Amino acid sequence: MSRNREEHTVTNRLEAQPVVVIGAGPVGLAAAAHLAERGRQFLVLEAGDEVAAAVSEWGHVRLFSPWRYNIDAAARRLLEAGGWAAPDPDRLPTGAELADAYLRPLAKLPALDGRIRRRARVEAITRLGFDRVRSHGREAAPFLLRLADGEELLARAVIDASGAWRTPNALGGHGLRAPGEAAAIADELILVPLPDVLGADRDRFAGRRTVVVGAGHSAATTLLELAELGQEAPGTEAVWAIRGGSASRAYGGGEADQLPARGALGARLRHLVETGKVELAAGFTTAAVEREGSRIALVGAEPGQRLVADVAVNATGFRPDHTIASELRLDLDPILGATRALAPLIDPNQHSCGTVPPHGVDELTHPDPGYYAVGMKSYGRAPTFLLATGYEQVRSVVAAIAGDWDAARDVRLELPETGVCSSDLAYSGRGLGTGLSGGLRVLPVVDNAPAQGRCCG
Repeated sequence: MSRNREEHTVTNRLEAQPVVVIGAGPVGLAAAAHLAERGRQFLVLEAGDEVAAAVSEWGHVRLFSPWRYNIDAAARRLLEAGGWAAPDPDRLPTGAELADAYLRPLAKLPALDGRIRRRARVEAITRLGFDRVRSHGREAAPFLLRLADGEELLARAVIDASGAWRTPNALGGHGLRAPGEAAAIADELILVPLPDVLGADRDRFAGRRTVVVGAGHSAATTLLELAELGQEAPGTEAVWAIRGGSASRAYGGGEADQLPARGALGARLRHLVETGKVELAAGFTTAAVEREGSRIALVGAEPGQRLVADVAVNATGFRPDHTIASELRLDLDPILGATRALAPLIDPNQHSCGTVPPHGVDELTHPDPGYYAVGMKSYGRAPTFLLATGYEQVRSVVAAIAGDWDAARDVRLELPETGVCSSDLAYSGRGLGTGLSGGLRVLPVVDNAPAQGRCCG
């Protein structure tokens, strides 16, 4: 067979394959909705037992963005065509409500139902017949996805909306796990972000001392819930460890925030610190993790810094895991781990959630055309992602896959102004008030250096 004929055959094979979406969370299902609207063949692969599996793990948390910002436009059109009634646009949903009232009904629509596979974890993505080094004819080859059970699937394009929920940052202050951190995780002395303090995990915290590490909204959420639990369970104590010498940046936009719940979050946390219900350990960088009997001790980088508690919560944010795409040609910013074109637009040293400019397929494209990391994963280590941003990303990407480049490059995004923000999560909404009393107590720490430009943990 001649080379031209061989390439034509491979190209036809590429175009015959579906678009594969990895992840059935909000952004992945939005991508599916846009693909369905455009009549494209697609398949959604979800590693969990159900759609929105990761969202369900923080279902007790109330978002600080109202429903109007949390529903994708294509998803809304499909749902309303099926008789779905949208929630109150000004109401703040919990994660569980986001899943139950929006994501699961979306997944059950005829346009999506049957095209979503649960318990389908992707282990690797490559090009059929090509490793990362081989070039000639590469762009015409389908993507090959290998699943955890060994099954292999072909795709004409891959939209990776798998997020970063399973890959939190290290507790250690140098980007690596601190000595002793892995053992403490295994012993469940260090817990994942956003535990259900007032619900399923209540017994882990009631009457105990907890140190929460991080300066973002997930840390604030946990601290607010611990303060509320302290009103019900005597002996419940909360310590807040941050790297910066001051917590002022972590308090965010306050009354200037166009999302009131997000502004209120910082105000509530400030009140807890000022009234002594949360002990602030500023200028604290975790250098080591030790056991102290049945308790955990975080050892700071400066002499004499030591925080002892019954349990610690790692709320230092997340990082993407690009391992599954290691055989693809990616162009990643060396600092954030986002695409090189996107990184300066989302740099947390320059931007909060509300100041990220519109971006789409051009900023998300890699040297291996047809592979796109979208949603939270696309932001790398930048903690400024919002759902509305992810929805515009997939609208643009799907338009490009469909060949509608005018629509793909007509990117528009209106976000509310804010102070510093790290996620789209706020507070539990379980009657939390600010009527707390007590004296101000700031734990003694040595380092008063700024938080190195980071806005979140």
